[in-house]
Amino acid sequence: MLKCDMLIDSKDLKSTISKLKNEENYTILLDITAIDYLKFPDITPSRFAVVYILRDSTFKKHLTIKTFVNDDNLQIDSICDLYESANWAERETYDQYGINFLGHPNLKRVLNHHQFIGHPLRKDYETTKGQICTNTEDLMDEMLPLLKSKGYTDEEINDLMLLNVGPSHPASHGTIRNFVAMEGETITACVTEIGYLHRGFEKACENHTYSQIIPYTDRLNYCSAILNNIGYSKAVEEMLGIDITPRAKMIRIIIGELSRIIDHLVCNAANMVDLGGLTNFWYLFAPRDKAYDLLSKLTGARLTNTYTRIGGLEFDLYEGFNEDLAAVLKDVEIAISDALSLIAHNKIFHDRTQDVGVIKADFALRNGISGPNLRAAGIAHDLRKDRPYYGYENFEFDVVIGSHGDVYDRMMCRFEEMLQSVRIIRQAMKNLPDGAINVNAPGILLPSKKDVYGNIEGLMNQFKLTFEGIKVPKGEYYSFTEAGNGELGFFIVSDGSGRPYKVKCRPPCFYSLAAYSKIVEGGMLADAVVTMASMNFIAGEFDR
Repeated sequence: MLKCDMLIDSKDLKSTISKLKNEENYTILLDITAIDYLKFPDITPSRFAVVYILRDSTFKKHLTIKTFVNDDNLQIDSICDLYESANWAERETYDQYGINFLGHPNLKRVLNHHQFIGHPLRKDYETTKGQICTNTEDLMDEMLPLLKSKGYTDEEINDLMLLNVGPSHPASHGTIRNFVAMEGETITACVTEIGYLHRGFEKACENHTYSQIIPYTDRLNYCSAILNNIGYSKAVEEMLGIDITPRAKMIRIIIGELSRIIDHLVCNAANMVDLGGLTNFWYLFAPRDKAYDLLSKLTGARLTNTYTRIGGLEFDLYEGFNEDLAAVLKDVEIAISDALSLIAHNKIFHDRTQDVGVIKADFALRNGISGPNLRAAGIAHDLRKDRPYYGYENFEFDVVIGSHGDVYDRMMCRFEEMLQSVRIIRQAMKNLPDGAINVNAPGILLPSKKDVYGNIEGLMNQFKLTFEGIKVPKGEYYSFTEAGNGELGFFIVSDGSGRPYKVKCRPPCFYSLAAYSKIVEGGMLADAVVTMASMNFIAGEFDR
């Protein structure tokens, strides 16, 4: 259970991470979390450990670092001065576990409300203990220091207009509250608050079997649910040491890329509405609806599909799937062409999107931004190329990058990425192998109904897997995939039982949103709306 890449003393944490960053080029902080070893007091030096996940500048290596904290004060040095992405990551770890990060500029809750008592991911916190928030927070404890740091006097602050954008507003693209200080139409300071949709995904995982968690992953990024299913199932399969069948891999690629297309369609279509172009919205949403019809026929659900199984898939492709898929892909290509015909040479569109919401490459890396938002800034990082899985290295497709990192680049990158996904899907369908869609592993997959009803071994296996779950070997593991909005990671701790001891989701939207307030400062309020739309924040992902 204690296995990780590096186990270091807490007093050496900062110097070690600084050395890794500066001398070994681990320049990206992917995530921070904690583990509560309350149930294992005899094998750990203290109750809580903090885990850091780093990626190097080549994007080909990652590293997990663990350090135990003193039970008396639960204090550890902040690394916010080394990685900007540590800001919200440390706040989340404090919020969920009560770890105090010394030197953090604003150590306060980020997911749970300000009246919340206790830390919900501790093992002694009751799962059913609900706590209701009765008073909203004015966020002035964050806004005033921010304005002071920018040189505003008390008198000048009184002349600013303070405005809430969200959490219940169509421009907020989810339950996101942005508290902004306005000087005319210009945003001089912005503070972002989340937590309105917090549903306790990680706490729920600890009380369900590995297979029962798959439907919960649908609700993370519900615009591309199957990509979440794939990411989570892949993590558990790697912990089990099983290799899914060639046909299952290819089908996961096909359906995963179709989900990526749907995600990008939603993003660009919604962005068009914020820009005032409703026609484009209908152009892009029509093929999305046809894709949902296909997924409904394949999985039985349109939006939250729960399609993967640990060890394979729930269903094989149905008869006529090839023809249905070909029709959807053709409609996608036509929709993209139609949408681009309205905006490619449209001066109003260019004025509203070019040089707006600019994300520079170094800023994106410092803040843990990944996916299309990073590639639009000019960084050619795609896990399908840099750390290929399921045979992505055998496909011909291009990593799409921008040059300026503005709203225009982000939208155009997504348009082109959809075409690259179409290209991948067609190659996959052409080379789709025959064979089984599930591994032959009685301790992992439910037996066929014929065996359940026909012999005692099948019946017993059905009951044991349903009630006890898949027995995953003890260990701690981080796995990742290229989801619709970037690197989707799952850090899983297994105690050897049929239920995970801990599941930590590393959602790409969480880190993009953490950087959003800095991106919109100095811009106009109307530009902040289209910037948010172009970054494609999905509330279920960061507010898990």
